[in-house]
Amino acid sequence: MTLPSRLSERTFHSNPIQQFRRWFRAAERAGLPEPNAMTLATTTRSGRPSARMVLLKGIDERGFLFFTNYESRKGRELTENPHAALVFYWHEVNRQVRVTGRVSKLPAAESDAYFATRPLGSQIAALASRQSSVIPSRGALGARYRKLEIGYPDGDPPRPINWGGYCVHPDEIEFWQQGPNRLHDRLRYRKSRGAWILERLSP
Repeated sequence: MTLPSRLSERTFHSNPIQQFRRWFRAAERAGLPEPNAMTLATTTRSGRPSARMVLLKGIDERGFLFFTNYESRKGRELTENPHAALVFYWHEVNRQVRVTGRVSKLPAAESDAYFATRPLGSQIAALASRQSSVIPSRGALGARYRKLEIGYPDGDPPRPINWGGYCVHPDEIEFWQQGPNRLHDRLRYRKSRGAWILERLSP
C-alpha cells in the first residue's frame, strides 16, 4: 500500500524561517485567536525542566523573538543554560512546529523600541511585577501597580532594566502535520556547518 504524503519536500522552502512564515500566515488566515502563542521550555544548569506559554513577538533571520522579565524563572534558567525549545500547536489546521536552539538577549535599543509600543497598563505592570517571586497577596501587587500608575500620570514609564527581549537562534525546526491512521508528516530542518538540511522523520 502506498502511504499518503500531505507534505512534500519539493514544495518546502530551502530556508526554514521562510517556511515558518508560510505556515504562520496560513494559521492567521484560518482565524486562530493567537497563532503566536508558543510553549517555551527551559532548563536549569542541572537539567531540571520547566515550560510555560509566551507570545512570539517577531521573527527574522536571527530567529524567534519574545519579551519577558529577565529575573523570572525562565530568565534565570536562560542565564544558567542559554538553550530553549519552542512549540507552536495549531489544532484547527492540524499542524505543529517545534524549534530548538541557542538563546541570546536582544540589544537594549530593540527592547526599548518594543516596550514603547506596549499599552500603558502593560508597561506599568512590567514595572510592578517581580515576576516569579513570592508575594504576600494579590492586594499587595495591586497597591504597587496603583502607586506606579500615580507616579506616571503622563504615561511613558521607562523600560525596567530587568525586562527585555530574547532571540531563540534555531538549530532545528520541525514541521508536523497530522495524517490519517497516525501516519503524520514530519519534515525537519537541521543546521549543519552553517547550512540547512531538510529531512523526513518517521511519525
